[in-house]
Amino acid sequence: MYVVGAYVAYLVISIALTVWVARTLVKNGRIFLVDSFLGNESLADSVNHLLAVGFYLVNIGYVALALKYGEKPLDLAQAIETLSTKVGLVLLVLGAMHFFNLYVFSRLRRRALLRSQKPPVLPEQFVEPVQAWNH
Repeated sequence: MYVVGAYVAYLVISIALTVWVARTLVKNGRIFLVDSFLGNESLADSVNHLLAVGFYLVNIGYVALALKYGEKPLDLAQAIETLSTKVGLVLLVLGAMHFFNLYVFSRLRRRALLRSQKPPVLPEQFVEPVQAWNH
């Protein structure tokens, strides 16, 4: 009885957290992506949507695979501990994916900003090279 209840609670909590985090990232990440893609809103929206789909696939896939791992609870206390451990792992995976995405897009943004900068100014004068000493 505790096993099925723990499984159902784990699935409901984990999927609800995944959906909440994904929606939050899509909503608040749009501005960051538009800036990363130098104002190209259609590209930013497309990438944002693709990231959300990948986020759902990876996280719900992990939740489904992790369902069978761990101890089978024999009482309510073990059910709560098992549920806590599994949901905690889901939260760690969600956080790791979030920081990985931030890292990748900050690198993309930096590269895009470097490409959009004007080239350096040509020097106004040159210094003659110093000749090496002859022995």
